[in-house]
Amino acid sequence: MSEVTDIVEDLKLIVFQLVDKEYAIPVNQVRSIEKLEHITRVPRTASYVKGVINLRGVVTPIIDLRCRFDLPFGEPTESTRVIIVGLEDKEVGLIVDAANDVLDVSTDSIEPSPEVVGVVEAEYIGGVVKQDKRLLTLLHLDKILLSI
Repeated sequence: MSEVTDIVEDLKLIVFQLVDKEYAIPVNQVRSIEKLEHITRVPRTASYVKGVINLRGVVTPIIDLRCRFDLPFGEPTESTRVIIVGLEDKEVGLIVDAANDVLDVSTDSIEPSPEVVGVVEAEYIGGVVKQDKRLLTLLHLDKILLSI
């Protein structure tokens, strides 16, 4: 008799902070995590596009996720980071308050995002992950980067 086992896939997530919430994106979409450096402004871009940086010879657009999600402005601190993400042929930097953690979560622990009326970032949410006492908001990078 052969034993049938359920295959539960693990997903590795990078956890980061914006204001007082924790968000997560899959590690396989993250190229690197950098300290915030000088950003060159680019005229006539959306308000959340802060400009571009030269990262190892590659000009990379930088998005302020606080601004993208219509969260209150915050001055950069020592823990402010730029998460360089890649999706298909796009590479973009996301300014976050802090990059906190790398977590392994099982895909069956991801719940659909709750229906919340009036939340600006709702369209960018791919689900929520409850781990221990933490509640992580899993982001849809493709929707965040759609208009860039």
